[in-house]
Amino acid sequence: MQLIHYTMTTPIDKLSALGLTLPVAPAPAGNYLPFVRLGNTLYLAGTLSLLADGEQWLGKVGESRSVEDGYAAARTAALNALAILHAATDGDLSRVRQIALVNGFVNAIPGFSESPAVINGASDFFAAVFGDSGRHARAAVAVAGLPKDVTVEIQVVVELF
Repeated sequence: MQLIHYTMTTPIDKLSALGLTLPVAPAPAGNYLPFVRLGNTLYLAGTLSLLADGEQWLGKVGESRSVEDGYAAARTAALNALAILHAATDGDLSRVRQIALVNGFVNAIPGFSESPAVINGASDFFAAVFGDSGRHARAAVAVAGLPKDVTVEIQVVVELF
């Protein structure tokens, strides 16, 4: 008897293996588009660390939030970005050739220097879902405040097939 090993090949399969499902893509909260496609490049608007099911990461890292909380908040923001990406690709995340750039903003106290450790939550998430295609260039900066007092906001640039 031969054992057959199946590998997870789609980003949705990998997401499921992480115990996650895609949320509904967040609607724009102002006069902007959730994404713009120029050729094979997709620019996603900033996504926040809030989910429609009530999971919310609010507050400043170094004050009411720890670096570990910030990491989880960055992962939540990345999950929201993935929902937008899913909508932008008509439900076909296998069209993602490369997560090219992630700009991460951490709501933090003055002098906070661990923004890269926080934004690793988004970077690790994209690598887990897309493998090498999820590895990207990145900026990770601390800021004095973010919309709705969220803990993390990210912007993502993606190359599509």
